[in-house]
Amino acid sequence: MAKSVAYPAKGARYEDRAIFRARPLTGSSEGRIVERLTRGFLFLCAAISVATTAGIIFVLIFESFAFFEEVSPWAFYTGTEWTALFNNPEFGVLPLVAGTMVVSVIALLVAVPVGLAAAIYLSMYANPGIRSVVKPTLEVLAGIPTVVFGYFALTFVTPHIVQGVFEQTPTYNALAAGLTVGFLIIPLVSSLSVDALQAVPRDLRDGAYALGATKLETSVRVMVPAAFSGIVASVILALSRAVGETMIVVLASGGLANWTWDARESMQTMTAYIAQIASGDVPRGTTEYRTLFAVGFTLFLITLLLNIASHFLVQRFREVYE
Repeated sequence: MAKSVAYPAKGARYEDRAIFRARPLTGSSEGRIVERLTRGFLFLCAAISVATTAGIIFVLIFESFAFFEEVSPWAFYTGTEWTALFNNPEFGVLPLVAGTMVVSVIALLVAVPVGLAAAIYLSMYANPGIRSVVKPTLEVLAGIPTVVFGYFALTFVTPHIVQGVFEQTPTYNALAAGLTVGFLIIPLVSSLSVDALQAVPRDLRDGAYALGATKLETSVRVMVPAAFSGIVASVILALSRAVGETMIVVLASGGLANWTWDARESMQTMTAYIAQIASGDVPRGTTEYRTLFAVGFTLFLITLLLNIASHFLVQRFREVYE
């Protein structure tokens, strides 16, 4: 039977209460069994997630090694011609990496200024009523299917924005894909940056106001530097999201692995190539089929490096407030 615990008298003021030290309760045998079952179930859920990740990594590494037994890793990572599905194939992955980087950088150039400005407005300028409307509206963007963004890029961004500025731009181009991916990751930057800015102690903001700083000066010179680690983390996570985007680049950027840094050209990203192979008729076990895993392994290494960089930057610039 559980032992009783003494509590302060109801209605007693905090300063009048005695310090009560409750003795640990002894649960019943049924309670201990339920606790053990709960712990086992939670451990099983955690183990499944870890085992799934380990299995994916194992398959990527195993199939990639099989590919590199037939294709030189040096030729793969330094070659500038990718014609894996043609006669006399060439397996230089740099065109796919260039397409991925071009689209991702353009996306960051769109998302970081807009997302950070929105975060500053929501945390420093907007009243609670406006904040309660604007922030969920921004986050709705993250819930729109990416295939819709892809058709938006193809039917609106390319003909009305990109071709309106650069008339000779082809229908499929990396610029339209990058702009649209930037719209997609704005909520990621803004939401995480708002959380980082709101985590800054209010004393810093009040101290800046007391010294005569304006709201803009307080935002730019006090709040943003204080929340810098959180903002950097949001940018790195947004970059990882942009690198891994598939449907937008499949529909808007084109399927030509073009070794160029000109965003007005048609380019193919690593994710777009993986989608092309996954939906094609490439025979299983062939070298062309194994390029799926080699490109996927390269993409995994890039996102892993980005996550490591994010962790390092967060630890490097992290501010701890007492």
